Amino acid sequence: MNIDFETHLNFTMIALSDPTPRTILEQLTRGEACVTDVAQPFEISLNAVSKHLKILERAGLVRREIRGRNHVLHFEGKRLAEAVEWIGTMSRFWEDRLDALERLLRERKAQAGTKRSA
Repeated sequence: MNIDFETHLNFTMIALSDPTPRTILEQLTRGEACVTDVAQPFEISLNAVSKHLKILERAGLVRREIRGRNHVLHFEGKRLAEAVEWIGTMSRFWEDRLDALERLLRERKAQAGTKRSA
């Protein structure tokens, strides 16, 4: 399946918006794990955990490997790094815009002060 960057970014943001997939990702950053091991700390059904895993897989944040009867999950950091880069770009954009607004407001305030003293 060939999915573009924007679609992956959307899936990544959806996955990260929920605490359960975020917790699963944190667990997988410590190493691979079977689906049943990933599901154990949660007080939800295995089926519910599986739905969260599908969201993570669709986002490209988790890769599933089948070893016999075991489904082993791996953290995939590339898509997360892309999301971090995009967020950084947006952050720099808005910081620049806010800095420009601040300069404009200071200039106008200075001009208003100059007009009053004249």
